[in-house]
Amino acid sequence: MSEQSMPVPVTVVQGREVPDYPELAPEAARGRVLRITVTGEEVLHRVNADVPASMLGGAELARLVDDMFVTMYAAEGVGLAGNQVGVDLRLFVYDCPDDDGVRHVGHVINPVLDERDLDDAVVVESEGCLSVPGPHADLGRAEHATVRGLDRDGNEVVLSGSGYFARCLQHETDHTYGKLYVDRLSLRERKRVLKKMNEMADNVFARREERARELEQELAE
Repeated sequence: MSEQSMPVPVTVVQGREVPDYPELAPEAARGRVLRITVTGEEVLHRVNADVPASMLGGAELARLVDDMFVTMYAAEGVGLAGNQVGVDLRLFVYDCPDDDGVRHVGHVINPVLDERDLDDAVVVESEGCLSVPGPHADLGRAEHATVRGLDRDGNEVVLSGSGYFARCLQHETDHTYGKLYVDRLSLRERKRVLKKMNEMADNVFARREERARELEQELAE
């Protein structure tokens, strides 16, 4: 039997396909793990400030993006918004596959989500959040999503995705406007999720600390 060729994994960085990419985004090696905020903290529940033009292209914003990448990896997440590390600025980072196995990596400053096409299907699937440590819940999201914004140098960014990546884009943009996925649940379901979170949080935090130590060793090699 002849050997079948294996498909080459596809990675899309900042909306553009690249020929190869490391297991962790390069930003992670420059970052430090930050504390992740938990639902109930004020910065998570209000519209955050736009990143000012004066920060674009600067060291402070670049350092924040680096820190957010390594923090996201330490928490084993696929996306992380600025207010999830206690910063009152509208941005997020992501490293997320779509339903076709394409890996999407990057960051968005001042993201704006396109209005949903009324003909686009709403898909109900399990969703979780690093700021609601532990539980997941079924939630409807649009099957496709497009987010527009800037990169940390001020260049325009347009990200489009479907399936799980579209869910990530919607979830993270929600964060920048002070909305968590639990805010979109029924009151009864939200209470169930928050109760479960209280039961699971200590184990989740312990796992994150362990993973942060592992990452530190991996990135030092």
